[in-house]
Amino acid sequence: MKQSLATGLTTTAHIDIDVGRTIDFMGDEGRVYATPELVRDIEMTCRDLLLAHLDTGEDSVGTRVEIDHIGATLLGMWVEITVTVSAVNGRAVSFDISARDNVEEVARGHHNRFVVDVAKTAERLKGKAAKAGL
Repeated sequence: MKQSLATGLTTTAHIDIDVGRTIDFMGDEGRVYATPELVRDIEMTCRDLLLAHLDTGEDSVGTRVEIDHIGATLLGMWVEITVTVSAVNGRAVSFDISARDNVEEVARGHHNRFVVDVAKTAERLKGKAAKAGL
């Protein structure tokens, strides 16, 4: 990790809510931003921020997501997800997150990620796969 990774770093991602990011079980008139898609977008926004502050061969994995999805965002709207590094403890990085559409706040919470060495992680996963008979 680079020395530039520090608390207070922030970024905002602009996400257009297309059909693939919406629920479908309430019919077309009930298509709103799906919580699992919100979580994925939060994780990717945090990861993207981290990548600029990691060394070659490093990446990050999510370890915890805690969100309140408090507002519905309709198909065709947009969401801005803002993430801010709230703590760096060795390779563990915590984020405060908020999301809003053009009408209201739609989510807030916290996300934790852990910085990993990609090659070492691949080796560990190969070992686990062998134990599992995969």
